[in-house]
Amino acid sequence: MKEAVLKVGDAAPEFTLSNQEGEEISLSSLRGKKVLLSFHPLAWTGVCEIQMRTLEVKAEALEKLNTRAFGVSVDGVPAKKAWAEALGIKQTGLLADFWPHGEVARKYSLFREKDGFSGRANILIDEEGKIELVRNYRISEVPDIEEIVRFLQASA
Repeated sequence: MKEAVLKVGDAAPEFTLSNQEGEEISLSSLRGKKVLLSFHPLAWTGVCEIQMRTLEVKAEALEKLNTRAFGVSVDGVPAKKAWAEALGIKQTGLLADFWPHGEVARKYSLFREKDGFSGRANILIDEEGKIELVRNYRISEVPDIEEIVRFLQASA
């Protein structure tokens, strides 16, 4: 059974995932801030590396716009930790949607069953937990984080 595709204005599905440090992060704990979920297929791959490095470079600009960014993939916490260290990621949370495998990607209608990982997407959630922006990308495409920054600036 295919999950319904989420749209702007929908309530964002609640989740709790561990970041690369093993700390649990839940969507509800971030109320009052905007949240950017940047879904990517797998750690240790080229386009995903560029996507996460870009989030890290833009972390301060996003923070000034009251936004926390997280990279989300089906990799486990140890892989996320090693990858964050290898990339020098210090400000951006890398969330492990490892077990149940891809559960959050499924909730956000992004899990690619035949591949075993999520599609590539940026989902912006407002301070009240509603979806504010959804951008899907091809697996081979680097998401446009500047578009997200411009959107946030325009709505500030």
